[in-house]
Amino acid sequence: MNIIDVIEKEQIKKTLPQFSVGDQVDVSLKIIEGDKERIQVFTGVVIARNGGGFKETFTVRRIVQGEGVERVFPLHSPKITDIKVIKSGKVRRAKLYYMRERTAKGTRLQEKYVKEETGTAGVASSEEQK
Repeated sequence: MNIIDVIEKEQIKKTLPQFSVGDQVDVSLKIIEGDKERIQVFTGVVIARNGGGFKETFTVRRIVQGEGVERVFPLHSPKITDIKVIKSGKVRRAKLYYMRERTAKGTRLQEKYVKEETGTAGVASSEEQK
């Protein structure tokens, strides 16, 4: 293993939320201005994930005052303090670049509903009655 792999392995974040393309996320960034430090939140829809491993990036898009704003974030950047998944979107593409041409209601995605699994305790009790 060469020295570059060792350094990259040390800097990979261990705890990252599971998110995919189409999800609406809050990305919290650490901004340093002079001697002051603050957290800035960028909220938007993930339209792409690129690369893998230490060099993985994701692109987040949102609309600000009628203009589309896209920002590319390195996934393992030390400036990213937190990533929160607000909603999971139901999409059938790996890249949502077609969202660039859409406006207003056209940018909304269907929400993905996750079915919660019920416990097996109810099933076992019904079998015992037979």
